[in-house]
Amino acid sequence: MNKRNDRLINIGPLIPCPDDDMIICRCEEVTKGEIRKAVHEGMYTLTEIRRYLRSGMGLCQGQTCSKLVKSIIAKELGLTPGDIEPAISRAPMRPIEMKILSNDRKEE
Repeated sequence: MNKRNDRLINIGPLIPCPDDDMIICRCEEVTKGEIRKAVHEGMYTLTEIRRYLRSGMGLCQGQTCSKLVKSIIAKELGLTPGDIEPAISRAPMRPIEMKILSNDRKEE
């Protein structure tokens, strides 16, 4: 089995670092320590971290933090960032009022 997909690998205990309180995702205020803790709890992909901590779900949609999150995950797992699968991306969507859609037809 591939090391990056093996949930049974022993990555060791979470050892606190002095910079664990550093904000990585500014939109959702997620810290480096929270990401590291999530990895040690068994979340090994960007998508899992995103669903659990909401990193990359804010206004920038991960444009500023996804590379940092990926590198933190890779470092904790002893991998390279290229070994971490990319997050599932979706286009940002906003609610639209029905009256806006109904105005598409020109009145004759």
